[in-house]
Amino acid sequence: MTARSRRPPRPANPDVVIAAARGWLGTPYHDQASVRGVGCDCLGLARGVWREVVGPEPFEIPPYSRDWGETGRREVLREGAAQMMIPVPVEDAAPGDAILFRMRDGAIAKHIGILTAPDTFIHSYERLGVLEEPLTDAWRRRIAFAFRFPRARRARKKSP
Repeated sequence: MTARSRRPPRPANPDVVIAAARGWLGTPYHDQASVRGVGCDCLGLARGVWREVVGPEPFEIPPYSRDWGETGRREVLREGAAQMMIPVPVEDAAPGDAILFRMRDGAIAKHIGILTAPDTFIHSYERLGVLEEPLTDAWRRRIAFAFRFPRARRARKKSP
């Protein structure tokens, strides 16, 4: 492994991330989907923003049940995000960062949103679809993890 390949990824421009996320506003909620304007769940929103900001998804997301967050103790969402994003301490989360929520005390993180300002975020919520709303104290208390989107890798030119 070269020193170049070990360099930590640089973060994406937060304005680009926020603009991409806002492009999904109004998309209806649809479990396991990730199609802007057609349907998505919270993970589908994050996947769609990834594709627009970073590029192709690095791995396929296996099918998951609606109750996946109630059936185990493994932090599946955090593990997946850690494989492809830049972890940041929750207290350092900033606009453009993905934030993962625990929906109940003691439960695993199973919801994801994208900060658009210190006090607002975008997420896809059942029956409501993709919306931007205040990051109230109730939401803020549920934040368990935060991640930055990496900057898109530029395609290398092949040597002759």
